[in-house]
Amino acid sequence: MRIVAGTRKGIPLKSLQGTDTRPTSDKVKESVFNMIGPYFDGGIAVELFGGSGSLSLEALSRGVDEAYIFEKNMKACAIIKTNAEKCRFSEELHIQRADARNAVKILQTKGKKADLLFIDPPYAEKKFYDLAQDFADSCLLSDSAIIVCEHEKKLVLPEMFGAYHKRKNAVYGNSAVSIYGK
Repeated sequence: MRIVAGTRKGIPLKSLQGTDTRPTSDKVKESVFNMIGPYFDGGIAVELFGGSGSLSLEALSRGVDEAYIFEKNMKACAIIKTNAEKCRFSEELHIQRADARNAVKILQTKGKKADLLFIDPPYAEKKFYDLAQDFADSCLLSDSAIIVCEHEKKLVLPEMFGAYHKRKNAVYGNSAVSIYGK
């Protein structure tokens, strides 16, 4: 696993061993960024269920200004911190050791809105994707926000989260990616 493109292209990333996290493969990550726009001119990324922090670090490498990662596993948070330091993104990456279900409340106190929201829980339960609806209901998504949900291909996600419609859906083996926007 590595940074695929941008200013930190090629830097290898660590991930937590075992089944507690499911790192997004480089192939899927590259496809996701090709679908949502390969490079960014600023903005804020929010990654729920951070794992290794790979998606946020990729977004930073491609031009996002700052990223917030929510991860409750202490060992995963240490891996994310190591990856951020290796990529020289310690200042731009904010690791929140918290359950993703608390992300809305935490970001409201910080006055931050997401331009890019990544949801990739390590388990196939629809309720965790409903966090996108919580973000929409709480006005924590910018008008041009993009929501990226990585999930098992057999899990069917809704066509809309608030005003954000499903724009694309791609399948990669047993995984699928659903992308939402206005």
